[in-house]
Amino acid sequence: MVDVGSCNSCNLEVLALANPFYDTTRLGVFFTNSPRHADVLLVVGVPTAEMREPLLRAFEAIPGPKAVVAAGVCPISGGVFAGNPGVLGPVGDILPVDVFIPGCPPTPVNLIDGLLRAAGRSRSEEDA
Repeated sequence: MVDVGSCNSCNLEVLALANPFYDTTRLGVFFTNSPRHADVLLVVGVPTAEMREPLLRAFEAIPGPKAVVAAGVCPISGGVFAGNPGVLGPVGDILPVDVFIPGCPPTPVNLIDGLLRAAGRSRSEEDA
């Protein structure tokens, strides 16, 4: 996960994925400290000029095949920060986004659904 400039509400919902209630490890979703060990780049926050280069470096460090997930209104459209100086706009203008997860913030269930879709799976397949 890369936070490119958030209010931290999306971060709190992502953190909930590791608690015993959601327990995404049972679904094969693990968060890693290095993009070199990742398959998916989860982006939260509104892309700012200062975070453009670190975001691109993290994306380039992920080995292929890889996917990008934009979680929350801010990386999708800029949210309430759209149009402000220093805001670059949607993350899709910087990176190719595979999955968009709307919400301010998105719920943990929606985050799980988006991460599974990025991995080529869906929650309905998990239920079967």
